[in-house]
Order: sequence, then C-alpha cells, then structure tokens
Amino acid sequence: MRVPALFEKDAYTVGFAQAANETPWRIAQTASMQDEAARVGCRLVCTDARGSAAQQVLDVNSMVAQGVDLIFLSPIEGTSIVPAVGDAKAAGVPVVLLDRRLDPSPATAAGDCLTFMGSDFVEQGRRLAEWLVRNADGKTKIIEIEGAAGAAPAVGRKKGFDEALAAAGGFKVLASQSGDCVRDKGRRIAETLLGTHPDANVVYAHHEEMALGAVAALDAAGRTPGLDVIVLSVGGGREILQAVADGRVNAVVECNPRFGPLAFETLHRYANGEQIGPWVKQADGFFDMASAGAGISHAY
Repeated sequence: MRVPALFEKDAYTVGFAQAANETPWRIAQTASMQDEAARVGCRLVCTDARGSAAQQVLDVNSMVAQGVDLIFLSPIEGTSIVPAVGDAKAAGVPVVLLDRRLDPSPATAAGDCLTFMGSDFVEQGRRLAEWLVRNADGKTKIIEIEGAAGAAPAVGRKKGFDEALAAAGGFKVLASQSGDCVRDKGRRIAETLLGTHPDANVVYAHHEEMALGAVAALDAAGRTPGLDVIVLSVGGGREILQAVADGRVNAVVECNPRFGPLAFETLHRYANGEQIGPWVKQADGFFDMASAGAGISHAY
C-alpha cells in the first residue's frame, strides 16, 4: 500500500509528535512548528513525549484517532514507533519524519513514511573540515569528541569530517571518543585527551555542548581556545555563537531546528500532487568570527 494521499482543502489539522521539549534546540523546533502552523492557518495538535518511546506511541495513536490529516514525527528511537506509523498509514494518515529516521530493519519502515526531513550530517562534518583546511595555519593535530555512539548525527559528522581531511592530506586525528552530547562529559574527555596528547592543536566536537565543555578544559589547562587550539563544532545556540563572536570557538556549522517553514511547504506541495523525494534536506547555516555576531539575536 502506498503512502496515503493528502487532498487540497482550506485548512488542515496536523499532528506534531515531539520527542521531548527539554533542550533549547527542541524548544526552538516546537516553536517553529507552532508559529508556521498559525501563519498558514493550520490547526496543530502538538504533543511532548518527554523522552518516553512508549508515550510517543500513544501520542501518534491519539493523533490518528483524532483524525489529523498528516503527522510530523520526531522519533525518540527508530523501532518501537514503527507499528504506530504503520497504523497511521493504514488509517490514511501520511507521516513525515523530522530530524531522525526509523530503523530500516523492519520491512515496512521505509515505505510507511512520506519522507524524512532533516540535516545532512555528513555535509556538516565536511563543511567544518573544509574550513579547517583553509584556516589551519599549521594546526593539524586533532582531538575529536563524538556524539552518541552509533547515532546517525555522530556517524555522519565523523564520516564527512574524516573524508574531507583525508582528501586534503596532512591532518591527523590523534584520538576520538564519544561524549554523548553532554557538556561535562565533553569537558572531562577533553581534559583527558589533551593530557594524553599535549601536542593537539584542534578540537572537533560533534555538538555545541561538548565544544563548550572543551573550551572550559582548555581554559583550565592554561591554553587559549580559539587561538592556541582551534575549536570546531555543530550547533547554533546563542551561547556557542557568542563564543564564536568572542573568538573562543572558531567555527560552527548550524544544525537548524526551525523546521516549520519547510514542513508546511512540503505538506502543501504534497497536497498539490507534487512528488516528494525520500529526503527533504533542511538548510543549515555556517558561523565563524565574521558572521556569528549577526546570528546571535536569531539563535535559539
């Protein structure tokens, strides 16, 4: 059975099953969906599963029971939600995945959703590596603090970064370890790896919280972040952009949480009969010292 159709109408009732409104990024994502729904005249049924996969299943089932026209879903994890997505499809409700994919191993997972909407994690890593190649000024010895082990953002950000540096030549990742996107764990890992590799002069953290932890570790070690050691990261929150503007972090590629405009544009394109591809890419900005200041007021 194909993904259900969506027919043109004056106003839609749309579900948004949020994973957890517990971080500035998630809060910004929810606000963007709410703001855009209001702007285009859609009714938004918005839920917060608070990190509970079981609750998110109930949220999706409730949206189907309420007769929503389409569900935007940010999955907490990619397996337990699959039956609920299949039930939505059987009920004639298209599902669009936001920022996280489903586990591809269940046979029906790929065919049950209209599309995945999210960032290109490989490209994020590649953009930071390309910036480093242009601006290294002899700094080529890298400590990498990865995100959650096995998670798509961590895998993609490492792949893009490593591939771009390998193509450029002359750079070496001295050590790489997962910091689980937590600031204090990033700080502790940076302290340990900088102690083991005192010649390191680049820190690449997959998430802004870990980068800010690494900045604290560099301060404690008597090294000047952004000058003695290049600091690169992914994010775009106000605190990390201020650090870039202050010269304490060198470059940040954005992971854009503002899905609302793209989400509702895609809804209307689908209702108008357009073919939607399997991946609708979210556009991510890039900030260095020259551009970060202007982005602070718009940051999450």
